[in-house]
Amino acid sequence: MKKRPERSASARVTLADLARESGFSVSTISIVLNEAPLSQFIAAGTKARIHAVAKRLGYHPNAYARSLRKRRSHTIGVLVIDLSDPFCTLILKSIEKTLSDTEFLPLIMDAANQHKQFKRYLNILLEHGVEGLIVVANWLLMDTSLLADLEQYKIPTTLVGTEIQDSTLPSILVDNEQGGYLALQHLYSLGHRAVAFIRGPHQLIDSSRRWQGILRFAAEVDLQLRDQWIMQLSKSSDPNASFEEGRILTQEALQKQPGFSALLAFDDVTALGAIRALQQHNIRIPQDCSVIGFDDVPYAALSNPGLTTIRQPMEEMGRLAANRVLERLSSSKNDLAEQALLLPPELVSRKSTAVVPLR
Repeated sequence: MKKRPERSASARVTLADLARESGFSVSTISIVLNEAPLSQFIAAGTKARIHAVAKRLGYHPNAYARSLRKRRSHTIGVLVIDLSDPFCTLILKSIEKTLSDTEFLPLIMDAANQHKQFKRYLNILLEHGVEGLIVVANWLLMDTSLLADLEQYKIPTTLVGTEIQDSTLPSILVDNEQGGYLALQHLYSLGHRAVAFIRGPHQLIDSSRRWQGILRFAAEVDLQLRDQWIMQLSKSSDPNASFEEGRILTQEALQKQPGFSALLAFDDVTALGAIRALQQHNIRIPQDCSVIGFDDVPYAALSNPGLTTIRQPMEEMGRLAANRVLERLSSSKNDLAEQALLLPPELVSRKSTAVVPLR
């Protein structure tokens, strides 16, 4: 008997190999292994032998070819506005973790906050037949018209970190108004009445929502907000630019209108820039001036002193976004609730805030 040549470890077992080994036709083997409708007419013994031979030879079906036959890609597109932003990174990590236990593979694209790249990568994801889409947006994405166009593609889509007014696209984000409320409430509870503010860019809805929360608390306690201590970030395409701008704005305030005992910044990176300016003026944190941020990115806990901040539940946001898309994919209904899900913010108290110093 002629000895069959040994197959190399790297060689792929094909249906033809199974046919030679089992004695059944390629078509019969394909019907059985793909559980095609005709497999119900094939004898149980034949099926058992085919499966046994496939297992012994280490046969693995071609997933790409099978997806083409079934018109399924088993992929979920994840379009990240800017992967260098720690806010986006933490959410992405949670999305990947949630999808790792499913049949779906995340196909990740980083738009680097470039509009042309966003559109190009979106088209690539759609051409690859992604079955769902998650867009992770940071505060730099101010042109929501880019996202509004997503409605026309009719695939399960969830936005994270932003929302579009008058849109059916579901979104998951923190309650920004409540976050602003908590931030000022914390400073007020420590006795601060002379508070400086660095607001986010005026085009940004997150900034206006947080400011609404600040105004709501100030009205409740009859706290006067002084115009000379209200500053604002400019529009930028760099997620780290707010550090330098926070430093410059704080330095200008110290030169023109000193005297504030606390500073409330739009986000953590801005707050860290403000701390740098205060320290350059030999102002101790928090002994001479308290500082609070927003987001709770990893830098916040690593700074010196540790930054008090309003935490966005970023890992929870990523998990919920992935699960919402998965629910849409597994449901035959088209009437699932499509609305913004607001998650509660959390005050994280560290060493950058303290009781107002005695004058």
